[in-house]
Amino acid sequence: MQLAAPRSALKLADLPVPRPGPGRILIKVRACGVCRTDLHVVDGDLAQGKMPIVPGHEIVGTVMEKSAGVERFAIGERVGVPWLGYTCGTCGYCASGRENLCDTARFTGYHLDGGYAEYTVADQRYCFALPAAYDDATAAPLLCAGLIGYRSLVMAGDASRLGIYGFGAAAHIVAQVARHQGRKVFAFTKPGDTEAQRFARGLGAEWTGDSTAKPPEELDAAIIFAPVGPLVVHALRATAKGGTVVCAGIHMSDIPAFPYDILWGERVVRSVANLTRRDGEEFLALAPKVPVKTSVEVFALAQANDALARLREGRITGAAVLVP
Repeated sequence: MQLAAPRSALKLADLPVPRPGPGRILIKVRACGVCRTDLHVVDGDLAQGKMPIVPGHEIVGTVMEKSAGVERFAIGERVGVPWLGYTCGTCGYCASGRENLCDTARFTGYHLDGGYAEYTVADQRYCFALPAAYDDATAAPLLCAGLIGYRSLVMAGDASRLGIYGFGAAAHIVAQVARHQGRKVFAFTKPGDTEAQRFARGLGAEWTGDSTAKPPEELDAAIIFAPVGPLVVHALRATAKGGTVVCAGIHMSDIPAFPYDILWGERVVRSVANLTRRDGEEFLALAPKVPVKTSVEVFALAQANDALARLREGRITGAAVLVP
C-alpha cells in the first residue's frame, strides 16, 4: 500500500521487490502494526517525509536476502523493524547516547519505505531480534507502541501513581509494565468511552474515567498518548507537586495557555522523541518477563485504509495489525 500525497487514501500499487543496498536486508513482511503516527503521515500532520511512501514501522518479517557486510542476521531469521531506521552515528546526540535526537535521522514509513507491503528493506543495525514468545501479529505492536510506551514510562521516573491519557495501543502495553513494577495506574479516556475504560480495568487500572475528570488521588506522573494538547492542562491539574507530565506522541495539537500555578511546585512537562536502539533491547528483553500480552485486531493488507479509519475514529481496542 502506498501513499501518493498527504490527506489522500492509500492505494494498492505493484512495486518491484526492493534490492538491499550495503548493510541492508530484504525482509518478507509477515505482519505490520498500524500506528497513530501512520495516521499523522497519511493525514498530513507530518508533511516532511518522502512522497510517495509505503507507510508502516512496526514490521515483523523474515530475512530473505542479505547484502555484503550484513553479519547480525541469518537468512530465514525473524526480525523486527521499528520507527528509527537510520542515524548518522557521529553527531553530538549520537555520541552521547541520544541517537533519537539525531538531526539527520531517518524513519521507517516516513523517510524510508515501510511495512504496508509484502517486502521491505531495512538497515541491519536498526533491526531487532524478537522474543519467541510472540507470534507475528502480537509481536508487531511491541515495535512502536511498546517501545515508545516503555521510553515514556522511563521518563516518568519512579512515579508510583501513574496517569495514562488515551488508552490505545501504547497505553495497553505500558499499563501492563507499570502494574508489573508495582505502580498504580489511573486510565483516562475520551468522555463516555466505556469500552476503553473496561479494557483498562481488565489490565489492572486502579481507576478509570473521562480525560477531563479528577482522579481520586494526585498523580506522581502522567503520560499523554492522545495527540490532544489541552490534555496537558488537565494532566498538570491532576499531578502532585514535583510530578512529571510526559507527552509521548510525535505530533500533538496546540497546548492552550494555562495559569502558572498548575506548573509551579516543580512540576515538569516534557516530550518523548522517537526511540533509541537501547530502548528496543531493554524493552524486548522485559516484555516476555512481565509478560506483556498484546491485544490485536488483524486486517488484510488490502484493508489498510479501513484499519486507519477505525483507528482515527477510536474504534480499535488494543492495536490494529496488517497481515499480507
